[in-house]
Amino acid sequence: MKSSTSDRNLFSDSDDDVVDEEASSVQAAEDDEEEDSGQSDASSTVSPRRSRPSSYSTNWPQSYRQSIDIYSGVASPSIAFLGTPSLTRLGSSFISSSFRGRHASDVFGSLFKPLLPTRPEDEQQLWPEIPNQERKSSHSLLPPTIPIRRSSLKEKEHEDDQEKASVSPRQCTYGQAVINGVNVLCGVGILSAPYAVKEGGWMGMSILFIYAALAFYTGTLLRHCLDSRPGLETYPDIGQAAFGTPGRIILSIILYLELYACCVEHIILESDNMSSLFPNAHLDIGGMHLNSHLVFAFLTTLIVLPTTWLRDLSVLSYISAGGVIATILVAVCLFWVGLVDQVGFKNEGSSLNLSGIPIAIGLYGYAYSGHAVFPNIYSSLKKPNDFPAVLLTSFVICTLLFTGVAVIGFFLFGESTQSQFTLNMPQGLVASKVAVWTTVVNPLTKYALCLTPMALSLEELIPRDNLKSHFYSIIIRTALTLSTLFVALAIPFFGLVMALIGSLLTMLVSFVFPCICFLSIIRGKATPTQVVMCILIVLVGVTSSALGTFSAVSKIINNLL
Repeated sequence: MKSSTSDRNLFSDSDDDVVDEEASSVQAAEDDEEEDSGQSDASSTVSPRRSRPSSYSTNWPQSYRQSIDIYSGVASPSIAFLGTPSLTRLGSSFISSSFRGRHASDVFGSLFKPLLPTRPEDEQQLWPEIPNQERKSSHSLLPPTIPIRRSSLKEKEHEDDQEKASVSPRQCTYGQAVINGVNVLCGVGILSAPYAVKEGGWMGMSILFIYAALAFYTGTLLRHCLDSRPGLETYPDIGQAAFGTPGRIILSIILYLELYACCVEHIILESDNMSSLFPNAHLDIGGMHLNSHLVFAFLTTLIVLPTTWLRDLSVLSYISAGGVIATILVAVCLFWVGLVDQVGFKNEGSSLNLSGIPIAIGLYGYAYSGHAVFPNIYSSLKKPNDFPAVLLTSFVICTLLFTGVAVIGFFLFGESTQSQFTLNMPQGLVASKVAVWTTVVNPLTKYALCLTPMALSLEELIPRDNLKSHFYSIIIRTALTLSTLFVALAIPFFGLVMALIGSLLTMLVSFVFPCICFLSIIRGKATPTQVVMCILIVLVGVTSSALGTFSAVSKIINNLL
């Protein structure tokens, strides 16, 4: 059940063993030369670290790097994807690839590829044979980086040279990395910012700034962990370096649960906002009456389900990367409603609401749940030394945006603020309609990107003999999608589910694990200040997690009864 540790690409031709062995030797020599040159200049634009699916370990999961790279990519005319050799077909913006390297017809044509191989040669291209000692994980669901068939070693070397000339292992500039960071941090959590003020009071907003400072610090700790030894590229790699295989597996499961919970939130979000637009929608089937919430929950699932079957998620990556624009647009619409349309401000709310602080803890914590992607952002930077500045800029932008939405939203709606401020906005205003429809469309493109990392990890567990059929992949993805629907219908409380995610999962991923992994990996090399800070952050994280989780679960149970 282990993936290949070979330096060969997962999509290399396996029909000519001699060619493959020679190509591997050439690639290994080139890797050694790159490592030597990278070590000679720490500020080099090319990192000594090569992006390979199994760069550090052959243990499960092996698909984490590639799937998270797609999920966190930013596509705009001047913004490239998080660059890795495994994603060179996604390595340029949508506009530039359309007119220079990769044509739009290639991108959209991938949507119409059959999910199941219909001819023997198609099956051979999808699942090339590999030696018995090697096991290919489900990376074939991602876009192949180079052509599968190669006629000679010379042709392979020529293609490799072209690949290196076009995309380097580290290709993200400072500005691109900042947008990647903002895209990761500024998600649907901003919709609950005014609700967090309602729950915790005005003084409770201090929790937001405290968490921002702590999350920034733990983000820098992840960088120290990645630099501690060669080959570390992802969060699961850090977990294994700190606590062995159990640490890798436990941390991976928590990361996947966080993404799974985000899928549940997307369905709840769609159901709430669509039912607010069409409150009278209903459906009667076989004596069963489905209200608007149920109708749109099922409809959302039917819409996103085919997107989870796609082998090439590049189109969704390009669209969902506009999450930064969507978040800013929704915030601008809120400001417009308050300042231009002059809906009116309310002087409501307490200075401190102790009973609601635990829920506010989870909501504020959810705003800084980007640590799962920070290692990918770091390993994609042209200049690794820019990482602290990238983090700082991203956190400052997101904190200011979150604060502005929280203040304006609660001033507008006061104690009547709902878990999503879009539900409070007057429906007759143009700005309100723009905000709601933007909120509705954005999660539809992100659902498959959130589900794919976990789906790929489960597909790695499929017996090797069954990997030739995409049927098993469809079954897994369909089952995961339907399960998120059932969870969303069982717990249809957007704010409480978000508070639970922020308390139970984000506290562990963003606060607790970075500190304990850092102390375990660095050990005696950590300064006294770092040790004290780590202990303090762990205490804050554990306490916040306990309080927030207990409160969120209690309120969910009370609402269900």
